[in-house]
Amino acid sequence: MKYEKIINLPRPESRHPKMSAIDRAAQFSAFAALVGLDEQMDETARIVDSKIELSEDESEILNRKIQILAQKLSEDYPQIKVSYFVPDLHKNGGSYVTKIGSVKRIDEVFQRILFTDGTKISISDILDFEIMD
Repeated sequence: MKYEKIINLPRPESRHPKMSAIDRAAQFSAFAALVGLDEQMDETARIVDSKIELSEDESEILNRKIQILAQKLSEDYPQIKVSYFVPDLHKNGGSYVTKIGSVKRIDEVFQRILFTDGTKISISDILDFEIMD
């Protein structure tokens, strides 16, 4: 028998103080081996929309509405309700947003609508808008 000589000996005493149960448990607790994994998984699961391309007829209707809006700008700051695409900063795609605001001017050089609150919306990102008279 291999252990006959030591089987009945008393347990040896350590020279180190006995560790508390909390400290012992901490040694085996989970740790963050993959920092940021949860955030990355949430980002991957987040759904984004694709940008809708307008047909020729829809683009023509939008252009007519912009011409009407330009005529109203000579009188005042007309208020519009506009639905437009906002590209996502982290993924391909984005989301559609609706804004109600007063138009300051139409920038024909950069092809965008400028609002009195400083918002700038590219005309190519506009899905539709209505003048709120």
